Amino acid sequence: MQKLQYLFMSLAALLLATPAFAQATAVAHPENQWIPLAAGLGMALAAGLCGLGQGKATASATEALARNPGARPGIFIFLILGLAFIESLALFTFVIIFLKAKPI
Repeated sequence: MQKLQYLFMSLAALLLATPAFAQATAVAHPENQWIPLAAGLGMALAAGLCGLGQGKATASATEALARNPGARPGIFIFLILGLAFIESLALFTFVIIFLKAKPI
């Protein structure tokens, strides 16, 4: 456990110290080359995690309906509301990426 803590602390120190050694270059904005990759990875991560959340919500609602079929209207309303909130997270990510990731 102690070795793992030292490993993470040293990695954090290395990653935080990197900008201190950066030099200015003649290129206008070389960091812009990573924006499309970061946007794609961000959207993939958001979509994947929203998919996992929706799967878990649907599984829980199905289990609740199997245990108590009489509670279907209440469960259905909250299931649809929860799925809409989960999906809105992916849509917010998409909008933020669309606003920030402009073509090079």
